[in-house]
Amino acid sequence: MPEPFEAPNNPRREDLNNTAALTAPPWQPAFNPWLIGVVVAMAAFMEVLDTSIANVALPYMAGSLGASNDESTWVLTSYLVSNAIVLPISGWFAGVLGRKRFFMSCLVIFTVSSVLCGFAPTLESIIFFRVLQGAGGGGLQPMAQAILADVFPPEKRGMAFALYGITTIIAPTIGPTLGGWITDNYTWRWIFFINLPVGIMALLLVYRLVEDPPWAKRAVGGGIKIDYIGVSLLALGVGALQIMLDKGQEDDWFGSRFILTLAIIAAAGLISLVIWEWFYKKPIIDVHMFKNLNFLSANAMMFVLGIMLFSSLVMMPLYLQTLMGYTAESAGLVLSGGGALLLFLMPVVGALVSKLQARYIIAFGWLTLSLAMYYSTQRLDLQISFGFASVLRVVQVFGLGFLFVPINLVSYVGMPAEKSNSVAGLVNFMRNIGSSIGTSMVTTLLARRAQAHQVYLVAHATVGTPALTLAANGLAFRLARAGLQASRAASQAYARLYQALIGQATLLAYIDTYWVLAAGAAIMFVCSFALRKNEPGAGGRVAIE
Repeated sequence: MPEPFEAPNNPRREDLNNTAALTAPPWQPAFNPWLIGVVVAMAAFMEVLDTSIANVALPYMAGSLGASNDESTWVLTSYLVSNAIVLPISGWFAGVLGRKRFFMSCLVIFTVSSVLCGFAPTLESIIFFRVLQGAGGGGLQPMAQAILADVFPPEKRGMAFALYGITTIIAPTIGPTLGGWITDNYTWRWIFFINLPVGIMALLLVYRLVEDPPWAKRAVGGGIKIDYIGVSLLALGVGALQIMLDKGQEDDWFGSRFILTLAIIAAAGLISLVIWEWFYKKPIIDVHMFKNLNFLSANAMMFVLGIMLFSSLVMMPLYLQTLMGYTAESAGLVLSGGGALLLFLMPVVGALVSKLQARYIIAFGWLTLSLAMYYSTQRLDLQISFGFASVLRVVQVFGLGFLFVPINLVSYVGMPAEKSNSVAGLVNFMRNIGSSIGTSMVTTLLARRAQAHQVYLVAHATVGTPALTLAANGLAFRLARAGLQASRAASQAYARLYQALIGQATLLAYIDTYWVLAAGAAIMFVCSFALRKNEPGAGGRVAIE
């Protein structure tokens, strides 16, 4: 049957549909974006908090569950491993299930497993439940970021990422302090129980307020094809890497056959994963996104930011507790000043990205961070006061406030809207891996450099050294006058001098580590100018050169 005649000047129905799609108003959420933002940020905050809140409670868990301190560290490692495995494939899960459905599923898994962790009767059971908790939490961060990127218009995307940044950076800061307070005043089990009311409230609000935009709905047609080889390589590579980073310093790194084996497995697994996903038709990780050099650069910077954030976060309280004799609560109060600054700074930077090129803000952040780390090498000593330690922490985090928001923004430059889930998953994955590497790097550098400085100082402080002999005699005289027997006063004097020498060697190790961080930030400052220009206030659009 012949087709009906259509005049040349009459548009076809398909053309009319396409024109309508192009001229249709952009998608908007049914509820206020800020209300949605607070809800999803609350869920992300709860998950990030659980990465650090259990640290100080490990000795209590070990005693309660009849385990050693070394065995109890698997409570942390198991969470990090499962969390890291889910992060990069969260975009694939969102495409299969729909973003809202996946986000709510992660909330349910995370909340239920948190309660089970609190009731766990044995170490083995709590490790198993922590694996489930980490898997559920792995989808919360990237999906919260992707939701924020979509519900806010492009000109307000910077403020959206500022809200997300507050949860991501503040939560690890208050985690140890809050965990210590709960453990001291109640029991370590309440560290997990507090997630129940927050999780239930977040779940109900997400169900009521959040909806999927057209590009984030569940894929229909064709069925679900699971990339089993990709999933296996990811679990093998990332799992081995996380365990290696967590146990490396404890087992003397590559002096241990166990750590060496993990390193080989991690390298083989991750390299094979990239090759497999590159050629596989329906990969769980879209590695082709890294062909976009701007996206690759943004991920590299987020990786280094993770190193910087957790390195400085670990070093300051460790320094105050081991060398200055601070309690965990006092060390946490020192960190609180930096947290308060970030609460103020994040919204300011969120507004700033709508006025200035993101790469210039990033360059400023790296420069100030490098100068802050250099300043730390010049002013750190064993006589600093509580007030100066608080000021030093504020100086260290000032540059971080100018990095998180614009780097996240730059990662979306030139990327289509339907890739927002995958972008968020990979960016968060890189930051988390950087955090793990930063923590391992700091503990290793401090231990190795302290040993090196101790050897050097001991070699120049022998018994025959006039300065050492004079100091020992003077200290022994003062101890004898205080009532100590003369024979014990001499041995006590040398013991105290040796203790002071160890403290000085450790201090020098901290200074060396801050030098490394300063150099790393300086390199990133130079690399910042290789990022593509974005149009200020236009979200992920590329500026016209």
